[in-house]
Amino acid sequence: MKLEEYKRLAAEQEDWAPGWEAIDSVFGKLYPNQNPAHYGTLFHSRAIFGGDEYLDGFSIYDSPKGFKHLLTYGMTELYTNEEAFGGEWSRWGYEMTIKLKEETNEDCMWAIDMLSNLAKYTFTQNRFFEPFQFIAGNGSSLHIGTNSNITALLVVNDTEAQSLNTVHGKVEFMQLVGITQRELEILMDNRTKAEVLVEEMRKDNPYLVTDMGRIDSYL
Repeated sequence: MKLEEYKRLAAEQEDWAPGWEAIDSVFGKLYPNQNPAHYGTLFHSRAIFGGDEYLDGFSIYDSPKGFKHLLTYGMTELYTNEEAFGGEWSRWGYEMTIKLKEETNEDCMWAIDMLSNLAKYTFTQNRFFEPFQFIAGNGSSLHIGTNSNITALLVVNDTEAQSLNTVHGKVEFMQLVGITQRELEILMDNRTKAEVLVEEMRKDNPYLVTDMGRIDSYL
């Protein structure tokens, strides 16, 4: 797309969100004919208006493979922005995802809060996430208020959502995978074990679904 066409489309459609549409095109192929549950953040709560919400919303898809697939909107350039047109990366260059072994969307709300906090960390600390990076917690369950051996996160490329090029630059999908405290401690001692951990997990969990009920460690 040329800049002139971009400007024309932006003028013709006041609510045009080419970045958002590009993301939806990827998940539309993964989940055809499915309308995801979408949770938008309140306008007055968003950081651009002085609030503490750094994302515009979240969607939850029901995978036929038996898990919930959560997706963020807002780590990338969603709306028209001539300064962002033709960039190498769309803002941070990725949206976050997580796959949960949960029965209902309500059971996923804790993860939406977690993703929101991670977005705030990125925007305020200017620190982005990359594949095979781990995110340590405080040693307790990721789902606050529950008992679980899953206390930290590992970052991988989403096992299904493919990266794409948009008018604002490249967009990837960084999937967060819950790991145990033991796995975290091994990674902290030897970061090269991250790829080994992923290989071991994929043997019986090919989509790297986070199961908060998991007890055993893979390392």
